[in-house]
Amino acid sequence: MKTLRLATLLFGLAASLAALAQMPRLELSAGFYRIEAEVAATLPERMQGLMQRRSMGANQGMLFVFPQAQRHCMWMKNTPLPLSVAFLDETGRVINIRDMQPYTEQSHCADAPARFALEMHQGWFAARGIGPGMRIGGLERAPAPQ
Repeated sequence: MKTLRLATLLFGLAASLAALAQMPRLELSAGFYRIEAEVAATLPERMQGLMQRRSMGANQGMLFVFPQAQRHCMWMKNTPLPLSVAFLDETGRVINIRDMQPYTEQSHCADAPARFALEMHQGWFAARGIGPGMRIGGLERAPAPQ
């Protein structure tokens, strides 16, 4: 029984890593800071997000591209990394930033209609003085949402 559970866990982890490996990458900027973002533009990619991810580079993150601007919410179920999420409008302006704790199901929502969400290591935005009203560059190169 233990072997079956381990095999199931490994299969699920492999499938998650394969899905993440296929996500496109996009270089973004926040002021003079460079961000290497994986892009979640399809529903399955947005649903997977950074779940099961145990590590991520210092300036790496994930950009969620939504089909329409609305008050999107994020949660951390099955996500072991503490993250901060910046909700962005159509032009890339930061609406608000929320810190999120690992493995929680608490909703963290945009304060206004958002077209994008950018997840980075927790505290990444604060450490660089990035807050509401600032712009994230490079979003015009993001793939169209599906």
